Amino acid sequence: MNINDFRFDGSKPFKVNEFNTKQEGNFKKRSEAEDLRDNHINDLQGLQEKLYAEGKEGVLIIFQAMDAAGKDGSVKYVMSGVNPAGVSVHNFKVPSSEELAHDYLWRAMKVAPQRGMITIFNRSYYEDVLVVKVHNLHKKTSLPERVLTDDIFNDRYEQIKNYEKHLHENGFRIIKIFLNISKQEQKKQFLQRIDDPSKNWKFSDGDIVERGYWDKYMHAYEDAINATATKDCPWYVVPSDKKWFARALIAEIVVSTLESINPQYPEVSEERKLKLKEFRDILMSEE
Repeated sequence: MNINDFRFDGSKPFKVNEFNTKQEGNFKKRSEAEDLRDNHINDLQGLQEKLYAEGKEGVLIIFQAMDAAGKDGSVKYVMSGVNPAGVSVHNFKVPSSEELAHDYLWRAMKVAPQRGMITIFNRSYYEDVLVVKVHNLHKKTSLPERVLTDDIFNDRYEQIKNYEKHLHENGFRIIKIFLNISKQEQKKQFLQRIDDPSKNWKFSDGDIVERGYWDKYMHAYEDAINATATKDCPWYVVPSDKKWFARALIAEIVVSTLESINPQYPEVSEERKLKLKEFRDILMSEE
């Protein structure tokens, strides 16, 4: 599987209407993708341990998607084997009054990754150029008039690029993933949530309301991805109608990024090795 087929780094435009959400890659059957996913999860365990031990670089993984595209499942499956001590997950819901009193990047900056850590954002600051743009929510906040111009979202794209550039240049990798689901597949997922009592809790009234803005959301995603995709901080658009394929692809993207970091266990000095030998001798003498 070539992850570059799904990578957008500003060298080519992302066109949502030309993207096939039902892709299955070159897999002949689902089990092949699941085997690849599991192999990558095993690889991820070792890479994450080295990343944590080395403590030089940190990784931020951003998941953006329409409802029912599989954000929660992707986090669950792909990160299932890693040490919880080295991973944190943050869900970005409707901002609180405290968060609204700050700039829109503030709540993300508070929980940005530490060196050696993998931090996952389930939604992110991109909501402020997606849902805010679709519903014109910026006009309902206490922003000053000088900010409320026709260029507000172009300004935010630039601010986001600058923030991600800042993180990258200070030792943090950013993996931005758009789980691209079709409207037909979302309908199927919604019906399952309604028809299956064990999944009723997953469905909210707002899901139907937001579905009515589907076309506006697609334009907003296309604009945001094209405006903020860079070589150092690319977007990966993951076909998500087939969740088994999406999870295999995400696992490969994450492992590929960690492999490019090439984290290593810290080297032990000769002086430290002698000290460890002393400790070993003390322990062995207890017998």
